[in-house]
Amino acid sequence: MPTNIRPAPKASSNSKVMSRVLMWGCWLGIVGTLAACGSVPMATRAPVESPRSPAVSAPAVANTPAVVQARSRWVPVPWEALPGWGSDSLFEAWNAWLKSCEKPQPPLAALCGDVRRLSIGSAQEQMEWMQSRLQPHRVETPQGEATGLLTSYYEPIIEASRNPAPGFTVPLYQLPAGLATRKPWFTRQEMDTLPEAQAALRGKAIAYMADPVDALVLQIQGSGRVRITQPDGSQRWVRLAYAGTNDQPYRSVGRWLLDQGLIKDASWPGIKAWLAQNPQRQQELLWANPRVVFFKEEVLGDLDAAFGPRGAQGVALTPGRSIAVDPGSIPYGAPVWLASNGNQTNLQKLVLAQDTGSAITGAVRADYFAGWGPEAAELAGRMRQPLQMWILWPK
Repeated sequence: MPTNIRPAPKASSNSKVMSRVLMWGCWLGIVGTLAACGSVPMATRAPVESPRSPAVSAPAVANTPAVVQARSRWVPVPWEALPGWGSDSLFEAWNAWLKSCEKPQPPLAALCGDVRRLSIGSAQEQMEWMQSRLQPHRVETPQGEATGLLTSYYEPIIEASRNPAPGFTVPLYQLPAGLATRKPWFTRQEMDTLPEAQAALRGKAIAYMADPVDALVLQIQGSGRVRITQPDGSQRWVRLAYAGTNDQPYRSVGRWLLDQGLIKDASWPGIKAWLAQNPQRQQELLWANPRVVFFKEEVLGDLDAAFGPRGAQGVALTPGRSIAVDPGSIPYGAPVWLASNGNQTNLQKLVLAQDTGSAITGAVRADYFAGWGPEAAELAGRMRQPLQMWILWPK
C-alpha cells in the first residue's frame, strides 16, 4: 500500500478528475477515530480482532533512566533498535517537520534553525544530524508494554449545495448560538427532533449534502474538501474545517452494529454494505452516535490544497507524515519513528506528532493521516494494526 498520497486537484482546475474522485471518495469513508483530526476529536475505529504484537524491542541504553510522562514512559535505546532506521526517505518528512517549526514548543524549538537549514541537505546529512542531536526513546505504557494500536484517518472529498436543493437536504452546521451556555449541547437525535434545538440552528447551515451517512463520515474525520454549488449555479472548492462539537460522547456506529451481531466487518465498506440491505434502519444507526461536529469554512487555494487541514498543533497536516497522538504521551511537534506491520501496509518511517483526538488515548497509540482521495479513504477505512513508536528527543 503506498504511503505517499497524490495531491488533491487544485481548486481552479481538474473538475472532471475531482468529480471522479468525489464519487469514490464519498463512498469510501471511515468510521473510526474522531478526527478526524485537529483540533478535531477523532472517532474510535470499530473494534476488530486484536493486532498481533511485533518482535520484542532492543534493550534500553545502559545507565540511562527512563523519562516519565503523564501517560507513558520513554526508555532510551540505541539507534540500531529502530526497525528500518536508515532506509526511510527522510527528506519526505522534512516538509512536515518544517510545518511543526511554524509553532514549535520547547525544547524542540531549538532544533528548528537546523531543520530549516537541512531542508536542502542530503539524506546522509539529515540522518547524521539527527543522530548527533537526538536520542531515541521507546514509548511504553507505565507498565512497560511497548505494543499499541495504529489506525488512520483522511480528509473526505464531497459535493454540497450552498442552499437546500433537490437531492441536497442534509445540513452541515457552523457553531450554533448558545453552544457555550449549555454543556453538553443537544444530541444528534435532539437536533433532528426538538424545536428548541432546531431554533438554535436556524440560519447556521454552511451547506447541504445529499447523504446523511456521508455527512456523518465528514464529522468523524473532522474536515473535508467540499465542492459547493452556489445559488447562481457556479461552483467553488472550500475546506470545511473543525470548529467544535456538541460535547456529547462519541459512539462508534461500527461498534453499535457489532454489539447487536448485525455485522462482522466493521470497516466503513462493511457498514455501507449493511446499510444498503437495511435502509429503513439508517436513522437508528445515525442516532446511535450522539456527537455532532460543527464546521467553519476556509479558503482552499493552491497552496492549501497541497496539505491537509490544521491539526491540534495548529499546523497543516502532511499526508503520510503526520500522526495524531495522545499529548499526555507524546508532545506536539515531536519527531517519532513509527513501525507497524499489518494487512493494509508496512510502515517504518519518520513522522511528526501534530494532531490528537478524543479517541486517541494511551501511550502507544497513533492515528496516521493518509491524505485525501480514494486511496487515502481505502487505507484509512481498513487500517487497524500493531504499532511501536520511538520518540526522538533532544539530547
